[in-house]
Amino acid sequence: MEESGLMSRMYLKICGLQTAETVAAAVTAGANAIGFVFATGSPRTITAELAAELGREVPMGVETVGVFRNQPIGTVVDTALRAALTTVQLHGNEPVADMVHLREEGFRTLRAFSAASYSALDPAQKLAWASERILLDAVDPGAGVAFDSTLLERATPSGFWLLAGGLTPNNVAELATALRPNGVDVSSGVESLRGVKDPQLIRDFIGAARTVL
Repeated sequence: MEESGLMSRMYLKICGLQTAETVAAAVTAGANAIGFVFATGSPRTITAELAAELGREVPMGVETVGVFRNQPIGTVVDTALRAALTTVQLHGNEPVADMVHLREEGFRTLRAFSAASYSALDPAQKLAWASERILLDAVDPGAGVAFDSTLLERATPSGFWLLAGGLTPNNVAELATALRPNGVDVSSGVESLRGVKDPQLIRDFIGAARTVL
């Protein structure tokens, strides 16, 4: 992915997509991952059947990620298989064992924490998660509210991690430059209304994030 002759190092995930138009906008602009929400109570939640339909338009090499929160692991696996996902993101209180089980089922994994909950983990707990791909979010995921970035000054994951929570086309480059994640994840920051993605905002966000080296 090139922008002004430079190669971005950022991994870009656009989450909460529900339409073919927004999936196409994200893929065409250069997203590395497309997120579909299966957690209950979100305005972005879709069915496994719709996710499978949308995922057929996603090229190989772009991850299709299902987002789940405190749902039985059997339900997660069943839904992920029906949706033909490549990746499962757990966004609740799930243990490391669930991540291992998902990989045994053939999925890639992401484990989301609020920045506050991750910073509160003791060293042994952080070590237990060290080999996982981590996403650090605000306390209320999808609400468009950023977390206190000072929480990460001494709590940045040692491995691959994504920054999320309150990101927009206007602030993603500044925050990613300051905090140095491996990538960024956005949902509400590219919406014209709550739960309604805007294709142009998706393109603007990816364009801004791609300037970060």
